[in-house]
Amino acid sequence: MTKAKLKPQSETIQKTTFGGNQRNTTKPSKATKKARLISLLGNNTGSDVASISKKFGWLPHTTRAALSRLRKAGYEITGMKMGAGKPTKYRITSAPAEQSPR
Repeated sequence: MTKAKLKPQSETIQKTTFGGNQRNTTKPSKATKKARLISLLGNNTGSDVASISKKFGWLPHTTRAALSRLRKAGYEITGMKMGAGKPTKYRITSAPAEQSPR
């Protein structure tokens, strides 16, 4: 099993001054894994489990669990069988009406 490379959560570092002291503060990245997964599944062609797993560095069962979490969060995900011997592609057909902030 290989470990996925960790990417830094912040892209920019800003220096701020408080009472004469300088601090480095980080600006959190907006592209979370959940947001990237939603945008990947939001296109018209959809994506299959193998390509999602490869893109994120996940195992297939982790990818299926992430799809289940999106369903529980209120996203409607449909599976499209592309033909005999081809993998099922998943696509978001509707998002939740209102997302509550955590």
